[in-house]
Amino acid sequence: MAAELRSTSEGATMVLTIRNPEQRNALGPEIYAAGVEALNVAETHPDVRSVVITGEGGTFCAGGNLQRLQANRQQPPEVQARSVEGLHDWIETIRSFPKPVIAAVEGPAAGAGFSLALACDFIVAAADAVFVMAYSNVALSPDGGASWSLARALPRQLASELLLGGERIGAERLHALGIVNRVVAQGGALAEALELAGRLNAKAPNALASIKELLNEAQGASLHEQLAAERDHFVRNLHHPNGGIGIAAFLAREKPRYG
Repeated sequence: MAAELRSTSEGATMVLTIRNPEQRNALGPEIYAAGVEALNVAETHPDVRSVVITGEGGTFCAGGNLQRLQANRQQPPEVQARSVEGLHDWIETIRSFPKPVIAAVEGPAAGAGFSLALACDFIVAAADAVFVMAYSNVALSPDGGASWSLARALPRQLASELLLGGERIGAERLHALGIVNRVVAQGGALAEALELAGRLNAKAPNALASIKELLNEAQGASLHEQLAAERDHFVRNLHHPNGGIGIAAFLAREKPRYG
């Protein structure tokens, strides 16, 4: 069976499932391209309010296909550079996507699979899920934004432990470190992710898009710049029709229904 990224719908949530059973859901150029295309479609589709990324068969993602990487060593370096750029296009698309993206992790999330989970806004993981930045174990360095994500999420010593040490780390410890949002029983990650998505789907899409953009901008902004951005987003959202709906519903103690 060829590797693919299957797209299905659960209410207002698009579910993207990595399917590559022979390679434990390893990633490749065809999956990267499908991921970018799916999110580009979802961005302009008003019926899609969130996205969940998961893996088939009790494994989230084994990262890169080492057999393909070995073969690429016989090719010009530009071949692998294009492949990495395909992954990075998907990562950047997830980060800039204006709707919430949730990783539902069962089993291993290794290498680029861990990077992929880190790119999402939320991580829901089964209690037995295992995360590993396996690059140093095979004489490689990270891709998929792993160094960027971990350097911002953790003290340097902990980021070094994961990236230099290449040792496995469980969902419970990542939850304690603030990287995993929810830990659930084995087999329950997708259901919990969909429940979380449902709660997010009930919120005003324009407000969520603003919050995600502000979080992205905060990484490189000064306080003065971030305050100006918050002002502009706040005023824009207040004057959006959903602003009136949300305030009126709160004052009336009713449940809002956003457009």
